[in-house]
Amino acid sequence: MPTHFRCDIEDGIATLRLDRPDRKNPLTFDSYAELRDWFRARPYDDSVKAVVFGSNGGNFCSGGDVHDIIGPLTKMSMKELLAFTRMTGDLVKAMIDCGVPIIAAADGVCVGAGAIIAMASDLRLATPATKTAFLFTRVGLAGCDMGACAMLPRIIGQGRAAELLYTGRSMSADEGAAWGFWNRVVDPDALDAEAQEMARRLVAGPTFGHMMTKTMLNQEWSMSLDMAIEAEAQAQALCMQTQDFTRAYNAFVAKEKPVFEGD
Repeated sequence: MPTHFRCDIEDGIATLRLDRPDRKNPLTFDSYAELRDWFRARPYDDSVKAVVFGSNGGNFCSGGDVHDIIGPLTKMSMKELLAFTRMTGDLVKAMIDCGVPIIAAADGVCVGAGAIIAMASDLRLATPATKTAFLFTRVGLAGCDMGACAMLPRIIGQGRAAELLYTGRSMSADEGAAWGFWNRVVDPDALDAEAQEMARRLVAGPTFGHMMTKTMLNQEWSMSLDMAIEAEAQAQALCMQTQDFTRAYNAFVAKEKPVFEGD
């Protein structure tokens, strides 16, 4: 089990939370690396079928810790800095390649690398208090961090992404919902329950099909339309060989609800 963030696994749902609520849950070198390794291990572990990345103490994540990360970065060599920025990008790649849907349930502060974690999730829930900001230009860096310039425009559009990445300003929950960043804005008291219910619905579905859906959603960014249609034909043919496909057909014939098992 991880030591630099909380991880609770129950009924196929892994609930992750950064665990420094007194500091609004910043990331450290250790938690970055451990999160990356945890997501990298998911394709080899059938026990987790959905992930909820939740909040803690009223906040989601305040980004890289000022004292534990930003201070030391100012004293590193270029080689060391590149190793760090590649490692943070590897977290996003591990989330994309983990094979299971990820739900971000963000309350309060969701900024910097925390905003990136929400962005890299498949589904996103917020509360009215959620403030999301890609703060990189505020600390003298570029807005192009951890895939933000590739992913954020695809979610909310080029112009809106450019505004957030250039200015580092906060995006309100209502803005984020209107722009398509948040799937839904819910009451803070209902955030965890809503995220868990969404995860339960995913776990009860055809999890092999969900894995293929996630794979195609990400791979098709760099495909032509012809390539995408062919890739989806192959993916769907694979899914048609699963027992879940047969179960769904038999349940339909029997006028019953299918019970999927992920095989």
